[in-house]
Amino acid sequence: MQTRKLGQGLEVSAIGLGCMGLSFGYGPAVEKEQGIALIRSAFERGVTFFDTAEAYGPFENEKLVGEAVAPFRDQVVIATKFGFRNANPKDGVDSRPERIREVAEASLKRLKTDRIDLFYQHRVDPDVPMEDVAGAVKKLIQQGKVRHFGMSEAGVGSIRKAHAVQPLAALQSEYSLWWREPEKDILPVLEELGIGLVPFSPLGKGFLTGAINARTKFDSTDFRNIVPRFSPEARTANQALADMLGRFATSKGATPAQIALAWLLAQKSWIVPIPGTTKLHRLEENLGAVNIELTGSDLRDIEAALAKDRIEGERYPESLKTLTGR
Repeated sequence: MQTRKLGQGLEVSAIGLGCMGLSFGYGPAVEKEQGIALIRSAFERGVTFFDTAEAYGPFENEKLVGEAVAPFRDQVVIATKFGFRNANPKDGVDSRPERIREVAEASLKRLKTDRIDLFYQHRVDPDVPMEDVAGAVKKLIQQGKVRHFGMSEAGVGSIRKAHAVQPLAALQSEYSLWWREPEKDILPVLEELGIGLVPFSPLGKGFLTGAINARTKFDSTDFRNIVPRFSPEARTANQALADMLGRFATSKGATPAQIALAWLLAQKSWIVPIPGTTKLHRLEENLGAVNIELTGSDLRDIEAALAKDRIEGERYPESLKTLTGR
């Protein structure tokens, strides 16, 4: 597995593993032993970057990750997050310094570790000055409980304010072939400040794999049921993107998921996507993207194809507007 550097010299595998879906968001949680086996299989295949959060479960995902990586803890980077009241996105944001400290202590116990390698603010809290948030994390870094500071879905102003107090190693935000908003303002400021980007949902919450169409039925607990971009009408309208990706993948002897990830890797050397999965064969497929080199001509062809179609549907419902971060 190749490695890449985010900000502040933080080195990780070129593709990480988003662990959320093992416990939360995409249907029933997997059996504990199955989740542990998948995480350990990822490590055996070179993955050294594992992403979790107290809000995933809540709490259960951190426990799963902590137990899974315990045998090789010192060889991996664990990222977790603070920022939601009661660890529940529906309850709103909470990044008060005292809450940040509480989350850090609780996360350390659940993760069975003495330090958090990358501690993200899950979403910006408009009621807490960014300087206070960054200052609280800075103290945790000084105490050795946290190694690096990160943010998720933050805007340019928040990034600059936080970085001035405690340099950021990474910004985690949605970025993929079907959500390219970060290209406008976020990528330039990250490049200017030397901050890495960790795209979540790099496969468009599964849509870019080609395995989802207008007839797909999601489990009743799958949050995609309430996402406008996953309504049957939107899926029908967006099918052209999946079809294009499928054709291009066939021409390269790859899968659509591999092309979607290879496209992200080709954008900047400091971009590290974190696709999630519950299946070993999908994990292996995703990791195979590091071996696919897209030429300048390939990237231009993809760009030209994308320009023909408009992506339909909002990425979050109004009821979860706190998840948009802006």
